[in-house]
Amino acid sequence: MPDGLRTCTTDELTADELTTIRALMDAAFEGDFSDDDWAHSLGGVHALIADGGSVVAHACVVPRTIRVDGAGRLRAGYVEAVATTPDRQGSGLGSAVMTAIDDVIRDRFDVAFLSTSAQRFYERLGWRRWHGPTWVRHPDGTRERTEEEDDGIMVLTVRDTPPIDLRAAVECDARAGDHW
Repeated sequence: MPDGLRTCTTDELTADELTTIRALMDAAFEGDFSDDDWAHSLGGVHALIADGGSVVAHACVVPRTIRVDGAGRLRAGYVEAVATTPDRQGSGLGSAVMTAIDDVIRDRFDVAFLSTSAQRFYERLGWRRWHGPTWVRHPDGTRERTEEEDDGIMVLTVRDTPPIDLRAAVECDARAGDHW
């Protein structure tokens, strides 16, 4: 475990830590991390590595309801805001925070999901690609196909995961910004 690695809830983060985590997201995503993306990363459990008063690696998991055809509604951990400062990428810090998040997932959720274009990174950590169609359910009950997400959804099954077909349709609840 790297020095400075800790897990905590959003409520346990200081205002300074929240500021440095947001700055990390802006730097790592080169300005493509929106206020909605930031809001999605709050309200769960964070794993972070600090060095010299700045957060240099971060990942979090938030609770979401995900529906999978054939398995019904699942209590899912949804991974958000995974990043390492650009100058420290490739040094194992991202893997370290994800390993800490995986431990949280295994303790609290039936299954975990995330959306990414970096599938190889997550596959090395035991995540699998979802091969079925993706959908979003709006508050009025209507469903919308999210084909642009089909190649980016990944799943981590744990001890309590019911049998699921990775080719089945998967559905999340609508939210501001990116649904997935």
